[in-house]
Amino acid sequence: MKSLCFLGAALLAAAGPVAAEAHEPSVQIEGPADAYVYELAPPGSYDLPRIGKAAGAKLLGEDRKPVELADLYQGRLTILAFMYLRCGDVCPIATTRMADLQLLAAGDPALAKPLQLISLSFDPAYDTPERMAEHGQAMRLPEAGAPDWLFLTSQSDTAIAPVLKAYNQPVGRKADPDDPSGPLAHLLRVFLVDGEGFIRNIYSADFLDPRLLMNDLKTLQMEAH
Repeated sequence: MKSLCFLGAALLAAAGPVAAEAHEPSVQIEGPADAYVYELAPPGSYDLPRIGKAAGAKLLGEDRKPVELADLYQGRLTILAFMYLRCGDVCPIATTRMADLQLLAAGDPALAKPLQLISLSFDPAYDTPERMAEHGQAMRLPEAGAPDWLFLTSQSDTAIAPVLKAYNQPVGRKADPDDPSGPLAHLLRVFLVDGEGFIRNIYSADFLDPRLLMNDLKTLQMEAH
């Protein structure tokens, strides 16, 4: 495997190819870290300062029951990704890398238990709880030891708008609603949230590497202990 590094946003790396919606986690994990120049820093050898408080939100679960995002954070390590199902651009890449993270974490029971992955849609008109549940069923590992992975949506565009603002997640409608890459334009922002509800890292497509995320998660675990 090529050399790896942890330099945050100081380096650029190529994003991987768009993956199919249903992901079969690979044994050989690949991602942006393969293009890094230096090795990834060992867990616990660096700090992840508190960036800010992660905003709460009233959302809908896959069973249509109300979910409060702030409550989900408590006592858990969370990877939160904003996405939408009609995306043919960066969302499938992000979902694939989260699936690889799920696979890696499943091999570490001490980490898998407190960890949860959350995919949150900003396209509630199309991404109904039923569609999110179907997508979640295709992506989640069936093993009992895998970390939880929730696929959440909201009641309406009006309901999700303040959430996007709170997380500084830009989303806009494209001029062509039939664009093959999807009707919405957005930047990928994936958040690492600790058990007290504080954001500890924010990943772009260039740095959403499952091995980097594993090191960050283990670093937070070591900090808590």
